[in-house]
Amino acid sequence: MTPRYQPPEASQAPRYTGIRTFARAPHVPDDLDGVDVAVVGVPFDTATSMRPGARFGPAGIRDASLLLRPWNPAQEVDVFGSISVADRGDLEVTPGNAERTATQIAEQLEPVVQAGITTLTLGGDHSIVLGELRAHAAVHGPLAVVLLDAHADTWEHYYGERYFHGTPFKRALEEGLIDPHRSLLAGMRGSLYAASDLDEPRSWGFEIVPCEELRTWTPAHYAQRVSARAGDGPAFLSFDIDVLDPAFAPATGTPEVCGLLPHEAIAFLRALRGRRFTGFDLVEVAPPYDTQAQVTALNAANVAYEMLTLRALAP
Repeated sequence: MTPRYQPPEASQAPRYTGIRTFARAPHVPDDLDGVDVAVVGVPFDTATSMRPGARFGPAGIRDASLLLRPWNPAQEVDVFGSISVADRGDLEVTPGNAERTATQIAEQLEPVVQAGITTLTLGGDHSIVLGELRAHAAVHGPLAVVLLDAHADTWEHYYGERYFHGTPFKRALEEGLIDPHRSLLAGMRGSLYAASDLDEPRSWGFEIVPCEELRTWTPAHYAQRVSARAGDGPAFLSFDIDVLDPAFAPATGTPEVCGLLPHEAIAFLRALRGRRFTGFDLVEVAPPYDTQAQVTALNAANVAYEMLTLRALAP
């Protein structure tokens, strides 16, 4: 059966025409019928600790996604011919109030998740994942978190604020939204405040893989470790663009040197073929810091495309 929602045929009109949606998928703000994947933007960035700008991430990623085509040759699947993808636009947020925004995100996403639809969220800073996890856990129960990120985001607070882009997985753990013993956080690198920054979350049950170690893993080994950790239960995949080296993703709030190359990160994602995730997000793209070639947004759009591919290949 042909998916209800697909991008228009590129041969009929230039890709750069029309309203900007992710991969030119139809803008369907209200109807959930016949939707397999709902793309949503969350233009919120006032929980950043260094450089703001991720409020423009959803727009930047959508703009760079115009070149995405249906056939993924590496995975040998017609992505848009396999699943119905709709762009629901941006969620309502409250600039300057991360705690209220998390509540708003959860309220708006939960009906989508309840309908059995996979969500692909374009951020926004990483604080937004707390609202996403609330929505998914309300339907599926505690989730495994599969994270690719330069930072574990398990700190207690920033400047006394407990709802910040470096704290969402600590808050999610406290709320019972995630299962640390089923979670794998990988790509961590850069200087820390103390050794306890990573040792403490390990003591809670998280497996944390520094970027130096991750780069010694083959994609197959990464997939095996994710499978061993997450098991058959519900899982959520979160990708912070700063897991990429700033040579390829300069437009982010907290860049760290010596990161993954784009082909390495995408190979890790492709290795997860066959695993079902309840939802995905891609966060911390801050277009004001991008190059004129939009290299960060272009990499982000292709990462999101690989997430859609995983959904198309999921059992």
